[in-house]
Amino acid sequence: MPLAPIAIFGYRRPRHLARLLESLRANPEQEQSPIHVFLDGARGAEDAEDVARTRAIVRAQAPQHAEIVAREANAGLANSIIAGVTRLTQEYGCAIVLEDDLVLSPYALRYFNEALQRYRDAERAMHVSGYMFPVRARLPETFFYREATCWGWATWARAWAKFEPDGRKIREYLLAHGMVHEFDVRGSMRFRQMLEHQIAGLNDSWAIRWYGSLRIAGGLSLHPAQSLVENRGFDGSGRHNPETSMFDVRLAAQPVTRFTERIEECEEAVAAMIAYRRRTLSRGWRLADRVRRALRKALRPA
Repeated sequence: MPLAPIAIFGYRRPRHLARLLESLRANPEQEQSPIHVFLDGARGAEDAEDVARTRAIVRAQAPQHAEIVAREANAGLANSIIAGVTRLTQEYGCAIVLEDDLVLSPYALRYFNEALQRYRDAERAMHVSGYMFPVRARLPETFFYREATCWGWATWARAWAKFEPDGRKIREYLLAHGMVHEFDVRGSMRFRQMLEHQIAGLNDSWAIRWYGSLRIAGGLSLHPAQSLVENRGFDGSGRHNPETSMFDVRLAAQPVTRFTERIEECEEAVAAMIAYRRRTLSRGWRLADRVRRALRKALRPA
């Protein structure tokens, strides 16, 4: 079975990208996987040094067989990801997508490749998520759920061809079909607001448009019960992410062995996600989060 290509997106966080590459090396599949590293250009003099350091890290630590695509100008994260995923899915038929602030389980690439092979002809399967939120419920080892969780993911050319880049068209469809409440996961999230902000130019999220594209197409995303990807970007270093511990997870210490045959949404996952979001929005949880962040800063190396 040919292994899926891996798209890695980086910009100006050399320490994060070095950590991602280190975790990638612990996945034996990377040795035979086509790897493409897409590096965005500097916005200006203020980030030119960090961009240069990031590129030096890639040249020193990326696998020798990796293709490095370094932009001269700054395209922005959304444009970079859309262009990179479009190119690789057209060329290979599928792609695994990683951003620079992620850390992988040693079993992440195995999971992505097995899922891409198993569900390649299942039309409702449009997205494979490597991350799963730290819910309290006990869920099946793998299951399908509506959100296109974007912290380490994979997709097929047949699915990505349905990506709708125009947020206005997504909004029109949701309103015309009375889907806003379900789009917001039964009112537990503000995805409609995020979409409105994208339309207004207040954010440049490709992810909200990809999630909207899945909702229009009736697509679903495979998720693991135990996360195979960790997002380390909520440490105050990112341009878009505030500092928080609400997404902290323990990485899977063993491979996924059971892939669901039910290509329909897992209602237990919907309930678990609603409960998780209500819990993390509570006043008590937010106070505890501030304490955890203060301790993390105090223990962080200088």
